[in-house]
Amino acid sequence: MTTSNDRPPEARHRPVLLQRCLDLLGPALHASGAVAVDCTLGLGGHSEALLATFPSIRLVALDRDPVALRLAGQRLAPYGDRATLVHAVYDELPAVLAGLGVTRVAGVLFDLGVSSMQLDEADRGFAYAQDAPLDMRMDQSAGPSAADVLNTYPPGDLVRVLRHYGEERFARRIVDAVVRERAREPITTSARLVALIREALPQAAMRTGGNPAKRTFQALRIEVNGELATLERAVPAALDALRVGGRIVVLSYHSLEDRLVKRVLAEGAETTAPAGLPVVPEQYQPRLRLLTRGAELPTAEEIAENRRAAPARLRAAERVREAVR
Repeated sequence: MTTSNDRPPEARHRPVLLQRCLDLLGPALHASGAVAVDCTLGLGGHSEALLATFPSIRLVALDRDPVALRLAGQRLAPYGDRATLVHAVYDELPAVLAGLGVTRVAGVLFDLGVSSMQLDEADRGFAYAQDAPLDMRMDQSAGPSAADVLNTYPPGDLVRVLRHYGEERFARRIVDAVVRERAREPITTSARLVALIREALPQAAMRTGGNPAKRTFQALRIEVNGELATLERAVPAALDALRVGGRIVVLSYHSLEDRLVKRVLAEGAETTAPAGLPVVPEQYQPRLRLLTRGAELPTAEEIAENRRAAPARLRAAERVREAVR
């Protein structure tokens, strides 16, 4: 039997809101030699579509996951030196571009969160629906795992992680159960953690909101990979790299990501002039123009074809002026 992990990347991953991403980035990518950046390469679905749709662009693609880079590299091999793949976290974009001699880019895409490959690889520990070692590192060669966090963090820090990153109302009850259990034996598998969460939550909480473990798993994943802190550095860095007329598209999958992206883009689209000026000088003019009204959602048809698209929220903006120093 062929497993999901045996299938080629194009069969394992459906890029979310693909046509909308291409439409939004397109006006910036028609110039010969334009550079587009895929900050979250994954299995390469968005990158492949960008290279195929805009035959004159050069693509720079980043991913922290060596396995994703290898698989996407095979997928993008037909495009030769038009695609440069780099093992890096997306907040390292300025250093990556400097190392390539790129000063300005025409388009930037972020497709945030955990990739289809990482969800489908049982031994990565991202999915609460299947038993696996509690790892959750996007780069398994670096940093502490989810099991390390669960078994070594002081109780107060664990409560903070679950409340802040998982928006988990019952964080204290879950952490109390974890602390009791880890005193007996370290918690190392996803099934054991899911069972603990089910036992800790009141019955009323089990009847709504889907799998009761999803918020805890989200919180651990964000903590292990430093996702929000990284994103808070990465989006401003990407905006700084855009040339005038360049565009950025960001796909988020939970409210914490989306709120951060919304704030950064909204700040760039506002004037910074003191109140009451009769004429707003150039240095106070907005440097961004928002391309979406609020966050755009996938259609019902796309969700029916790809259930992983359901939580997606898309925001986009265009750079309209250089910073005035």
